[in-house]
Amino acid sequence: MQFETDIFNVAFEAVQKLFNVKVDTERIQLQRTKAEFEGDITLVVFSLTKISKKSPEETGSLLGHYLLNHSEIIQSFNTVKGFLNLVIKDEAWLHQLKKAQQHAHFGFAVSKKPGTVVVEYSSPNTNKPLHLGHIRNNLLGWSVAEILKADGNEVKKVNLVNDRGIHICKSMLAWLKSGNGETPQSTGLKGDHLVGKYYVEFDRMLREEKQLLMEQGLSEDEAEKKSTLMEEAREMLRQWENGDKDIISLWKTMNGWVYEGFDVTYRNLGVDFDKIYYESETYLLGKKIVEEGIKKKVFQKKPDGSVRIDLTEDGLDEKVVLRSDGTAVYITQDIGTARLRFDDYRFSKMIYVVGNEQDYHFKVLKLITKKLGYDWSDAIYHLSYGMIDLPSGKMKSREGTVVDADELLNDLFAESERITKELGKIDDFGSEEAKQLYRSIGLGALKYFLLRVDPEKRMLFNPAESIDFNGDTGPFIQYTFARIQSVLRKARMTEALCEYENRQFSNQHVINKEERELIIHLLQFPYVVHEAAEKLSPALIAHYAFSTARLFNHFYHHHSIADIENSDTSAFRLKLTAFTGKVIRSALQMMGIHAPERM
Repeated sequence: MQFETDIFNVAFEAVQKLFNVKVDTERIQLQRTKAEFEGDITLVVFSLTKISKKSPEETGSLLGHYLLNHSEIIQSFNTVKGFLNLVIKDEAWLHQLKKAQQHAHFGFAVSKKPGTVVVEYSSPNTNKPLHLGHIRNNLLGWSVAEILKADGNEVKKVNLVNDRGIHICKSMLAWLKSGNGETPQSTGLKGDHLVGKYYVEFDRMLREEKQLLMEQGLSEDEAEKKSTLMEEAREMLRQWENGDKDIISLWKTMNGWVYEGFDVTYRNLGVDFDKIYYESETYLLGKKIVEEGIKKKVFQKKPDGSVRIDLTEDGLDEKVVLRSDGTAVYITQDIGTARLRFDDYRFSKMIYVVGNEQDYHFKVLKLITKKLGYDWSDAIYHLSYGMIDLPSGKMKSREGTVVDADELLNDLFAESERITKELGKIDDFGSEEAKQLYRSIGLGALKYFLLRVDPEKRMLFNPAESIDFNGDTGPFIQYTFARIQSVLRKARMTEALCEYENRQFSNQHVINKEERELIIHLLQFPYVVHEAAEKLSPALIAHYAFSTARLFNHFYHHHSIADIENSDTSAFRLKLTAFTGKVIRSALQMMGIHAPERM
């Protein structure tokens, strides 16, 4: 917090001198003054009354007068019960503003932190295209990585593609049975959509077979166990792990279709990775570690041939790490992948951005790596986020009822185009510039809507609410940024104001209420970035960006910014406006949202 150190030191001195005692630094508690009270920084007095032997009000008054007389930055004070509210002088805020405006990357940490933070996100299966749930995952992971970078961390963004297992075998088997040689080229479908089509087809075929078996008197569970289709899929997985050439060839072909489709979606979303890992490569290391763990008695081989670890004494259960047929499970490859990543990066923290339905899985992973003796096990952190619901209910991949990522993006771009045209904001735009604007607004709407919700919360996604040029939305913030750029462009074209950037203002410059509020808010940006990095929450950046836009618009509507009759005041306001735009741009960039120069 601005000025916190100076006030802390004077307050610490005041307590000792006024009450003639030595005091622990923990007794001095400062916080931002609540909005309903006058003040900028508040000293909590309750914890000091035992030392002062006086009432909270009297203690606060004594400390307030001392601070007023011994601090150059205190303008006034007031006491409310056990809180001493301090008002900072305008000249002190102006001095801080001038320093902040000189920073090329204001809000970003100056010094680098030790160690490397690895952030894993996306982690798709190769049996279906990306959907709305993947979008939240990708946007959350990418934004968290960018915020951590801004806070001074060395960050590596990684993806783990789940490209092996029973799920892809289901798509492969359905394609063999009913695909008739279809390819993305022959159908015109994106590769991930084509493979996803056959994952849904497998489920349809399985339901038909189960229904026939259930009509013969079997329960649903018994019917699935007796299913010849499921047995064929399991056999295909065994053949894959045994290296069957034909199965491997088909697997490579269909996965290749999916990767090409994923790449298109990733580019449209604006997310990237420093490295992509593949489960088909990491699971072998996981199996090797399991074999080593058996010798160390970390894992136990059971009579049926399966390998397990008993975690009941740790409050969990018995976990399978290898099936009885020798095939690997998810935890197997996650052990191998974690080890490989540590070898690659020697990470100080390994953040898994994965939905909260996998909370138990990551407790198991962390505990197993600890029992294996890996000293980096405590660096594992699961950023658990809530699921997305739709107005119509939950999404179900196997039934083909998910919100497809590509379709959603296209719908948002179309809706952005419709609304923008209705508002008449692009009359002088060329066709390509207008197209880029539609994409920027559509993506800004989507990203802001998903990131403004705290990660741990479950959320309801309604696309119609996300695209709105008013209210708590991405387009509102983008429009505010574009308005700022418009004001600055007009000023540069005005002879009396074109040199505003080179004009200096004094710390004695008189500022009004709206200017003061905006300045104080802007100067909080580095602290918001740090808190967002500590809490791994882009929602804090989103809320800050919206508050910044709202405060600027309040200032804009109450005062003339570019007034040629009062060039000194206008120069100050233009520089404040430019700085506001700079902060908004940085906040939007941390969320992956484009800041358009005009709208």
